[in-house]
Amino acid sequence: IHIKWLHLSNQQMMAAEKSAEIDVVRLKRYKVPIMRVARNLCIEPALIAAIMSVESRAGATLVDGWNRERNQYGLMQVHAHYNSIPGAWDSEEHITQGATILVTGIKALQTKYPTWSWQQYLRGGICAYHDKVRNIQVYDGMDNCNSSNDYVNNVIIRAKYLQNNGFSTLV
Repeated sequence: IHIKWLHLSNQQMMAAEKSAEIDVVRLKRYKVPIMRVARNLCIEPALIAAIMSVESRAGATLVDGWNRERNQYGLMQVHAHYNSIPGAWDSEEHITQGATILVTGIKALQTKYPTWSWQQYLRGGICAYHDKVRNIQVYDGMDNCNSSNDYVNNVIIRAKYLQNNGFSTLV
């Protein structure tokens, strides 16, 4: 995962990497299904693992698979507005659903914005995963997917760390 638009302080980057380092122990429990889903959907496994890390700390923040507000479910925190959430919160079916939402978001942006670069599609797709495909705008360093404006960068930093620590398609 190569992204040239990371405008974060060293402290923010170190915090994201440290979170990924802590989460990698829990993520290894799900490595086989992550790798299988990534292969089936042609997506980088580190990206799936990074979303799990950001969304649920690889399950550590969940109670019976749910977030505190009980409106998002599973490792990838699929929103309850989806009519059906297949499988257990930590199952391959659930990982497939979350990763499919990500891939669908990227593809929707490719259709909607055919002149964007791959980096814009990736950033926009990560943002769309978190906050649906709406009026997503992707430009140099901007990350308006959440209130703290760091969601996409946080996912990308963790994905880069995880790529180098067992969640690469080259492994």
